[in-house]
Amino acid sequence: MSITHPVIKQIQHFGYPVEVHENQYGLDALGNEVFEGDLIFVLNEEFFLKETLIQESIELLEVLGAEEKRA
Repeated sequence: MSITHPVIKQIQHFGYPVEVHENQYGLDALGNEVFEGDLIFVLNEEFFLKETLIQESIELLEVLGAEEKRA
């Protein structure tokens, strides 16, 4: 499993790097800002901010093998 730096993901998603705050973890796969300490689901090379997901999305990510972690 390889991990892509959040700035690289920003460039791929937006075409340019987004301003990064010191405690910012990065942007999740849906474009949400994630900060250190936030709960996220990690699936393959992507991560998703838990607080923005509906219950069905959380259950789907869990079925697909996503791990809940702290950013």
